Amino acid sequence: MAMHFIFSDTVVLLFDFWNVHSPAGMALSVLVLLFLAVLYEGIKVGKAKLLHQVLVKLPTSISQQTITETDGDSAGSDSSPVGRTHYRWYLCHFGQSLIHVIQVVIGYFIMLAVMSYNTWIFLGVVLGSAVGYYLTYPLLSTA
Repeated sequence: MAMHFIFSDTVVLLFDFWNVHSPAGMALSVLVLLFLAVLYEGIKVGKAKLLHQVLVKLPTSISQQTITETDGDSAGSDSSPVGRTHYRWYLCHFGQSLIHVIQVVIGYFIMLAVMSYNTWIFLGVVLGSAVGYYLTYPLLSTA
């Protein structure tokens, strides 16, 4: 395996079955990785936007809400607003964790593809990352 970037239309990417040995296969592989890079950027922005929405919807911190509502008779009840807030927070945290795992897996796949040291693959990933950032970054500023 070459330890420098090469221009070639033959490469094995990520798995044995992803064996590229033609210019058409290389073009298709570059497109797949370009879309993976766009997806990675989209997930990154989506995760940040989701976190922002969750933080805006929680009116007070959970610990502060617990202190103010524990003097009532519903303090130990799961149906209290505090219990629902905790449940919503943990559910959202679980969703954020799943999205993070998906983002990490896609990121490592992209990194390993670039480590094939194929220039076409590298350029596809860089272009996909740029396009993904360009398309998804404006979504952060919208409400």
